[in-house]
Amino acid sequence: MRCPFCQHNDSRVIDSRTSGDDSVVRRRRECPECSRRFTTYERPGEVRVFVIKKDGRREPFDRDKLILGMTKACEKRDISRDLIEQSATAIERQVRDELADEVPASEIGALVMERLRELDEVAYVRFASVYKEFRDADSFLKEIQSLVRNPSKPEGNRDRQSAAASDSQKSSHHKEP
Repeated sequence: MRCPFCQHNDSRVIDSRTSGDDSVVRRRRECPECSRRFTTYERPGEVRVFVIKKDGRREPFDRDKLILGMTKACEKRDISRDLIEQSATAIERQVRDELADEVPASEIGALVMERLRELDEVAYVRFASVYKEFRDADSFLKEIQSLVRNPSKPEGNRDRQSAAASDSQKSSHHKEP
């Protein structure tokens, strides 16, 4: 492996670890020339999947683009990078498991919306607004009403933090005179 610092053509592996689902190997390396350390990630080679865009263009499936879109939807929300990465891994695995060499962008968008709906409803609505191309406030309202009618998480499964925040809001609106 070429050193990214001095471009020496060799390096030695100091440490190797697999990810939680064994899909990626992280290797810590050291360059014998400049003695600097760096990290590499290995993924198994897979069949290339192409995404068919709305306008008919085809482009290679790009995990980084998937993570970027999900990260934008989750901005300023309490969702860890790890959860986004895990969701992206699950979506990527699902797309590749279909064994198709071409997948419509709409299928990938639907998978992302499913995952975001499970993670965070605000992130879901943000993503949906771009994916479904909302044109006005009515579009937002309809999507939110759909969430209220068909919640992804039953009331009893909400996390403690959001339940506490909800209870706090209720009590602040119902102060006794």
